[in-house]
Amino acid sequence: MFTGIVEEVGTVMRIQKGRHSAVLSIQAKTVLEDIKIGDSIAVNGVCLTVVSYDTTGFAADVMHETLDRSALVQLKSGSHVNLERAMPALGRFGGHIVAGHVDGVGTIVETRRDDTAVWYTVQAGPAVLRYVVEKGSIAIDGISLTVARVAQDSFSISAIPHTVQKTVLFERRKGDAVNLETDIIGKYVERLLSPAGGQKPQQRALTKEFLAECGF
Repeated sequence: MFTGIVEEVGTVMRIQKGRHSAVLSIQAKTVLEDIKIGDSIAVNGVCLTVVSYDTTGFAADVMHETLDRSALVQLKSGSHVNLERAMPALGRFGGHIVAGHVDGVGTIVETRRDDTAVWYTVQAGPAVLRYVVEKGSIAIDGISLTVARVAQDSFSISAIPHTVQKTVLFERRKGDAVNLETDIIGKYVERLLSPAGGQKPQQRALTKEFLAECGF
């Protein structure tokens, strides 16, 4: 589990592409401090497993499913990536619960300055937007951010200068693809309120009987 608080920005040094997979070699510093084979590191919000490392960086496998459902497929040598180690049991919970399992890819359709802040508007599909709520949390490329506005086909966040400068947001421009992970709590609540077959929940009044049927 991660919290969406980026520890450092790494650099993709090499990409070894297979037929349906890839191996990323990433130059890093902070995340190497206590690294071990098998550790989980979020790379632009995608949970990857360390398969090798040295004093300058680490390598991780990227499977077919991950390439299909994330913006990692667009990385190239020299690309910058957000890095965060899995949260330790005694660590501070600075952001929100981030699983490192991307829900979809969004596209930045507008950026604008608002005094010191920078607004980013991200276009996304209905499968993602159904879980995006104003003042709720969302992870963009692994960064824990607060949703400021929600529209029919997009949402907006307002980032403080520190967040922009210390993450890959400083490079993001109109037309760029970004990894999106919505708040996991909303997805679990929807699942628990769904019928046994996994169908979408029907509109029903919130009664004592309804809560009992759902196990509460």
